[in-house]
Amino acid sequence: MSITLTQLRSFLAVMRGGSVTAAADELVVTQPSVSAAVAALSRELGTPVTEREGRGIRPTAAGNAFAPFAADVIGLLEEGRRAAREAAHLADRRLRLAAVTTAAESFVPPLMRAFAQSNDSIGLTLAVGNREQVLDLVLDHRADVAIGGRPPRDPRVQATPILPNDFVLITAPDDPHAAGSTVDAAELERRVWLMREPGSGTRIVNEEFLAAAALEPQTLTLGSNGAIKQAARAGLGIAFISRAAVALELDHGLLASLPVRHRPASRRWYAMCSTVGPRRAAVERFMTFAASPTAREALASGSEQAIATRPVRGR
Repeated sequence: MSITLTQLRSFLAVMRGGSVTAAADELVVTQPSVSAAVAALSRELGTPVTEREGRGIRPTAAGNAFAPFAADVIGLLEEGRRAAREAAHLADRRLRLAAVTTAAESFVPPLMRAFAQSNDSIGLTLAVGNREQVLDLVLDHRADVAIGGRPPRDPRVQATPILPNDFVLITAPDDPHAAGSTVDAAELERRVWLMREPGSGTRIVNEEFLAAAALEPQTLTLGSNGAIKQAARAGLGIAFISRAAVALELDHGLLASLPVRHRPASRRWYAMCSTVGPRRAAVERFMTFAASPTAREALASGSEQAIATRPVRGR
């Protein structure tokens, strides 16, 4: 016998869903067929790849070690299928992008528009999630290119810097400390800190700052940048957030920034793609374009146009 695609797909679906039931729903098959496929995979490998955890299932150490290889096999076969159909002109050329929420809500749409203007034969799709979700999409070959902040230390991912990523500590526009001198640590600890969900790169930035400053403030977790901006505007708390996500609000006085010492260092936005297997021409073309002066000029002009046309409120 040998390892089959059904076994690999069933195992990966169990990994994603955490149960046989979730895997069966995802694959639109019966639960016994999923259980049988995972059991057969374990026999082929000579060691269990999953184990019971309460009412769910978790991967064993062997399962965790095997999962990236299984994802690469499935992903590369799908890439090969797409490449073959594109070569035979049986399918549209598609580029699957994934972006972290902050990037998707700011500069990624104009970046896509600029790329499409000179590559109109390539269709674009965009998936949005937090850092962890977006990286998983690329590593599992379910997205061709990811756009996000700090890249992982993983040889399976190539990261190309495309734009600066500065962070600003946002607060309500009427905050009395916004126009003053540097805010001290005691004042920051008295504030409520607005946090993104676990797995978010923005959350990591805030957690690292608080840990470095030895601050233990009250926190409030919100599920999106939009919710954090509205909460900060209403005076519910403060948060470090990428300047790209709040540039318009700061410019129009809907939010203010607090001056702080030792704020997070300037970082970069990256375009990331898998290094495993052949790279399609569309992926290579987008990676090159995203880091080009043409892309930066398009983003700069798009930001200026948005600021010029947006109505001024709240001053």
